[in-house]
Amino acid sequence: MEFAYGDIYSRPGLDPKTRQVAIIAALTAMGNAPSQLGNHIKSGLNTGMSREDVIEVIIQMVVYAGFPAALNAAVVAQEVFDEVDGEGG
Repeated sequence: MEFAYGDIYSRPGLDPKTRQVAIIAALTAMGNAPSQLGNHIKSGLNTGMSREDVIEVIIQMVVYAGFPAALNAAVVAQEVFDEVDGEGG
């Protein structure tokens, strides 16, 4: 935790929104971390990403990660959007 949050996330090279774009893209491409992806989509929204930004990042990953990974990420994004809207527990 200290390495990720203390050493990596605190680096000054990227603004918080750009950092979240990179993380969402990486987690989408990995395709096996839905919980972490959901948390970072929420963080992305909190740093100024729009829902459209989130979806566009996921769509861009179709080329690199394939349709299954991108579709799974889109499901996670919808779950986050529903939660933010008060529809998901």
